[in-house]
Amino acid sequence: MKHIVLMSLMGLFLIGCTTQSDTSATSPLPSSTNEISATALDHALNQVFYQWRGTPYRWGGTTRNGIDCSAYTQRVYQDALSTSLPRTTHGQAKTGYAIDYEIARQGDLVFFHIRPGLRHVGIYLGGQRFMHASASKGVTVSRLDNPYWQARFWQFRRYF
Repeated sequence: MKHIVLMSLMGLFLIGCTTQSDTSATSPLPSSTNEISATALDHALNQVFYQWRGTPYRWGGTTRNGIDCSAYTQRVYQDALSTSLPRTTHGQAKTGYAIDYEIARQGDLVFFHIRPGLRHVGIYLGGQRFMHASASKGVTVSRLDNPYWQARFWQFRRYF
């Protein structure tokens, strides 16, 4: 029985940021943030990060008691940029537009293939750093040049 409960909990933990179907629109989002300066963007993203820093990861979570990766990116975009994103990683990966690694800039979403059927998303901060809701560390900042993330990088998407 203990083994079954443990396996069930592990299964829920591992599917945290999967690509579930999403009925949200697949067209690019409105360009409501086109006019934001780099300084204002930096301030807005940092302000939201410090409000959420250390919040534990919880699959399906959307509050400071626990949040998953796509809910975190959705919340940051809403709070910092007044821009709506779909709720799931799958939905977020279908909106906006793909951009090359070399031209990624602060505020772009960065997506990862963790393993088949499991995706992860964060917000690029520039300088090889991104903020995200990590399954092991909660809301944190990580580096794209870390071998773990480097090996799993999928794409950048821009929404503004």
